[in-house]
Amino acid sequence: MEMEKNQLIAVCGLNCRECQIFQASDNLEIAKAIADWFKKERDIEVKIEDIRCEGCKGDRPKHWSPDCRILKCCVDEKGLQFCFQCKDFPCEMLTEWAKGGERYREAIEQLKRMKEGS
Repeated sequence: MEMEKNQLIAVCGLNCRECQIFQASDNLEIAKAIADWFKKERDIEVKIEDIRCEGCKGDRPKHWSPDCRILKCCVDEKGLQFCFQCKDFPCEMLTEWAKGGERYREAIEQLKRMKEGS
């Protein structure tokens, strides 16, 4: 049961269920709002059908950020499932990333709790 619960926790600690891009796969309204945001804020055309993500543990081609540096470091380079499993946790890359907002700081705290429970 614990593994299923962690299936939707990204390698960086983000909860996939709370991510609008993850939710957009099943919610056209959210997908449209994200596409509109990209057009308005970044002047980038994003197709609604491209706004989807199955999480870090899903298919890479269906991942919103298959080139995520945290994902590449954790999974591809170190063969881990979560950053907290790394001997360098929390590393400089993760610490810098967490400065990007409250969700990211909460993700680091999630990883710390997971480490304590492992």
